[in-house]
Amino acid sequence: MVRTVGSLALILCLEFSLVACTQQTAKAPDPGVTLQAIPSAQSSMYDAVNMKQWRNPYLIVRADGVALLDAPDNAEIILKPDQLLPTLATLPRTDWPYGRVVAATEITHSVSDQDGVAIRRNKGIVGGILQGAHIAVKWVPST
Repeated sequence: MVRTVGSLALILCLEFSLVACTQQTAKAPDPGVTLQAIPSAQSSMYDAVNMKQWRNPYLIVRADGVALLDAPDNAEIILKPDQLLPTLATLPRTDWPYGRVVAATEITHSVSDQDGVAIRRNKGIVGGILQGAHIAVKWVPST
C-alpha cells in the first residue's frame, strides 16, 4: 500500500510540475492579430511618396528568401517566408505611418536562371502571405 501511495504522490508531483511549466510559458501573440491592429493602408497616403523617403517596412524578394530592409543600419535582415509575418508583427506601430502596407521589390539584375525561378517563386509566396494577412503591397521596380 505504501508503494501505491508513493507512486501516486510521484505521479501527482510530475503532473503539477508539467502544469506549472506550461503555464509559465507565455504563448506568443498571433502575428496576424497583432498586424490587424495596424490601421488599413490608405493609398492616398503613400502613392506619391518617393521611395527614398519610404517609412513603412521595405522588403526585397531574393532567391534565398525575403529581406526586411533595416534602413537606419542600411542592413538586410534575411528571412524565410514563414518568418515574415512574425517579424513584421514585432515592428513598432511607428514603423507603419502609412497603415498596413509594405513596399517590396525583387532582385532581378545579375541572377542566374535558377535564381530567377526561385525569386519568382518567393515573390508569389510572399505576396500570398501578405495578402492573407491583409497587408497591401506597393511593388517597386528593381533598380
